[in-house]
Amino acid sequence: MITLNQFLKLVGIASTGGQAKLMIIDGDVKVNGIVETRRGRKLAPTDTVTVIDKTFNVGDF
Repeated sequence: MITLNQFLKLVGIASTGGQAKLMIIDGDVKVNGIVETRRGRKLAPTDTVTVIDKTFNVGDF
């Protein structure tokens, strides 16, 4: 399992944890189509993460 903020750094959407935190708090991140504001949210391989009209399948990483 990986947390949401770690995943944003892994895929290159956020360069730092602080940047990832701000994106999540601002409501710019969706998990499975629902806005997620918890940066510590644990992601499963079946989850999808959408940021700025880009969607990533967690299981692909």
